Amino acid sequence: MPQQDALYTLSTSKNIGKVILVGAGPGDPDLLTVKAMRLIQQADVIVYDRLVSDEIVAMFPPHSHLIFVGKEAGNHCVPQQQINSLLVEHALAGKQVIRLKGGDPFIFGRGGEELEALLPFNIPFEVVPGITAASGCAAYAGIPLTHRDHAQSVQFITGHLKQGQDQIDWPSLARSNHTLVFYMGLNQSHVIRHKLSAYGMSLATPIAIIERGTSSQQRVHTSDLAHLESLAKDAKSPALIVIGSVTTLTHSLNWFQAKQEAETQSYPKFYQYQAHQPTRKIS
Repeated sequence: MPQQDALYTLSTSKNIGKVILVGAGPGDPDLLTVKAMRLIQQADVIVYDRLVSDEIVAMFPPHSHLIFVGKEAGNHCVPQQQINSLLVEHALAGKQVIRLKGGDPFIFGRGGEELEALLPFNIPFEVVPGITAASGCAAYAGIPLTHRDHAQSVQFITGHLKQGQDQIDWPSLARSNHTLVFYMGLNQSHVIRHKLSAYGMSLATPIAIIERGTSSQQRVHTSDLAHLESLAKDAKSPALIVIGSVTTLTHSLNWFQAKQEAETQSYPKFYQYQAHQPTRKIS
């Protein structure tokens, strides 16, 4: 029997489980919500992405079956359709499935698409929001996304567009007095710089790239729009591009970097915490 027919047969069973879409936040395990942590500990199956930090993975319960479906630009470990099928298969087998995504699953996380895949099988689901990368990483970099003296609005934009499609309203983004946050934009930095400047944004506009935000490897690169492409070449993924005058505040408000430097000076290196992957087998 074809797999799709088998799944429909299972969907008529009374022993249907549930899929819970959970946001893991930007990386720091302390930023997990209480509800997210409780449900992770109860999970039969955890399907998780590359952007779920090692520290959070180390907290997965030993009884859970782990399925890594990490994806990055140009390298899809598991195709999206297969991820959808995994969620359906395990839920129809009566399992409580946690679909764990970095950040917030409804902000550039394809969370809506994955829940839509459950509807034909009448699989119940819940959503647990997480701290999105823009909010969490900017806060840890000392960059307020809005500020009365700098920006009265903020926009989140995906830098990872479908090939050959550009539906971004660049003229709207190029206006002043607001903050732009580009997710997954490192590889498109030349397009971002060109489009914004072409529609009137000054090349002197301050920018920041937050690399591995909220983690012990966090770095904040600052410059101006004219140097966005060269700055992006020096940054490693995952990273966010923040554009606007609020980015200048990182020089005085970067509390996390100051905290890290103080801790490094206070404790010998062999006391520094390092996360470890679980020792059990992961699918």
